[in-house]
Amino acid sequence: MRRWLLLGAVAAIAVAATYTLLLRTTRIEPSVTVVSATSVIGEGEEAVGVSADGTILSWIELPEDAELPQLPISEAPPGGRLAGPMLQQARVLGAAPPPLRPYVESSYYGESGVDVELSSGIELRFGDASQINQKWQAAAAVLADPSITALDYVNLHAPRRPMYGGSSHLLPPVE
Repeated sequence: MRRWLLLGAVAAIAVAATYTLLLRTTRIEPSVTVVSATSVIGEGEEAVGVSADGTILSWIELPEDAELPQLPISEAPPGGRLAGPMLQQARVLGAAPPPLRPYVESSYYGESGVDVELSSGIELRFGDASQINQKWQAAAAVLADPSITALDYVNLHAPRRPMYGGSSHLLPPVE
């Protein structure tokens, strides 16, 4: 009897080892996600960072020299996450490409959806946060176009066909 138990235990170990080493197709890989603030709620010492996915980062101290775009609310909502139009704004601001981030001043939710205001006064009209990377690429392309020297807005609802107009605001400087 003891011999059968021993053979059963050896067989179970052999099956487990074979599965683990040869047959299992997925492996568990550790990963670390670094969370950083891409926008801010409030001002001064009361300011709270917000990540690109709308998480309120109340445990992260914002650097004094951080120039993050302002979300149009004065205090963080309860629950630790944004929702609705404010979440859409956080997603749009969080996807801003690094070269344009210094020029992004604030956002608001207008008639057409999420609008981002640049420090020069130019308004970027995103609509919602869908196709956000393509919309930011389209915005960058319009802003970098040497034939355009001034404008008021860039409509990015259809990122393959951005529309723009006006002539009241100068473009941000090219670095």
